[in-house]
Amino acid sequence: MNFPRQTIAAATCLGAILSVPAFAAGEAKNVIFFLGDGMGPVTVTASRIYKYGEAGQLTMETLPRTARVKTYSLDGQTTDSAPSMAAYMTGVKSRNETLSMDGNTFSKEPSSDASVTPAVANAKTNCPETGNGASVPTILEQTIAKGKATGVVSTARLTHATPAATYSHHCNRNAEYEIARQAVPGGAGYNSALGAGVDVLMGGTSYFWRPFNVTTMPKGRPDGRDLVAELQAKGYSFANDLTTMNAAPNGKIIALFDQAGSQGHMSYELDRDPAKEPSLSQMTVKAIDALSKNTNGYFLMVEGGRIDHALHGSNAKRALADTIAFDDAIKAALAKVDLSNTLVVVTADHDHTMAFNGYSHLGNDILGKSTDVKTKKLAKAADGLPYTTLVFGNGGGPRKATRDDLTNVDTSGNKDFLQEVGVPLGSETHGGGDVNLFATGAGSKIFKGTLDNTKVYTLMKTAFGF
Repeated sequence: MNFPRQTIAAATCLGAILSVPAFAAGEAKNVIFFLGDGMGPVTVTASRIYKYGEAGQLTMETLPRTARVKTYSLDGQTTDSAPSMAAYMTGVKSRNETLSMDGNTFSKEPSSDASVTPAVANAKTNCPETGNGASVPTILEQTIAKGKATGVVSTARLTHATPAATYSHHCNRNAEYEIARQAVPGGAGYNSALGAGVDVLMGGTSYFWRPFNVTTMPKGRPDGRDLVAELQAKGYSFANDLTTMNAAPNGKIIALFDQAGSQGHMSYELDRDPAKEPSLSQMTVKAIDALSKNTNGYFLMVEGGRIDHALHGSNAKRALADTIAFDDAIKAALAKVDLSNTLVVVTADHDHTMAFNGYSHLGNDILGKSTDVKTKKLAKAADGLPYTTLVFGNGGGPRKATRDDLTNVDTSGNKDFLQEVGVPLGSETHGGGDVNLFATGAGSKIFKGTLDNTKVYTLMKTAFGF
């Protein structure tokens, strides 16, 4: 009997997946936690079609263990990144905007953290030293206590909510000058639970780490400290571009990339200069090489942070391209590690409001305009105008009395094209829906079903044998 080629390919892929052994709990020497910021199910599906077509697969989708994750926070039906990532890292539900603190902690805005004027150089945040909850241990801190190596890699600012939740504790995620100093061993404000420090720190933006200078560092630290120099004094190598990252010895590394300039993060994948700024894959491989020197094992967190930022801007093309870059980092990690002793977990911290709509024919450009499945001609809305397959429930910009006519607009090739939004807001919001989880390797068989995000922490600890 002759089977269609797609059926044979699918069967071959399924056989490969089923042949991956399900390792027992407690066998993970290493854990790599991949977090696609804002990477909800629609983003995963759209990215798959964007790169590989409807019948294709992302690398993350080939992992044999899957689950759904509930993402609500202690006070929010829709979470922000800080309490959601903190739930993964600590197993504790907390309030929106708080970083790895318990449920008795309430968010308080920094009083003058973002100021660069000399008059407030020593200003403290509004977090009282007592009486506003307490910090809770993160799995990164617990990994250090077990004598293992640790790493944090992100395309967002290294002090942004997701990476910050791994190594710092604060009542407000926006206190980024305060958050940075928690990572510097022996310095004022250091998080002593980090012992000799996080071994690998890689992400965007140096200004939370360097002292204020009116000309060269106008957003620099108001307290005058040079945290990079302090880390170098503790044995860290410093990198600020692809060349210096590759040249850094496989030991302790602090890497801060400013190539994106005023964006305050690393570049979107579609804007990245590959000769100067490393990809998330290159950063991940470098981190694994450095952490693998510790024979006891390691914990590594890798964030695709800019997926979220593109979605907030209702910019689907950049979001999909960054999701593919994130997936490529997973592929690069899987090529380097031994799954008999390494657990790999891939998930997201929350959803977004991007929707996949219409009845387009198979093979239609996911970034293009919706079509009629039978005629393959442009589908029309009630106003007689075409619409894109991807739209957002809300987003920036005012609602127009008359929709734009997209008939002759390049919605796919133009990376700056912004999808239509339903409810006009200053910025697109997160969504409250469940997110996907994919896992493979040592201890991965326990990842299944519908899980609260706090349970993922427990399962990673179980796999680690803590």
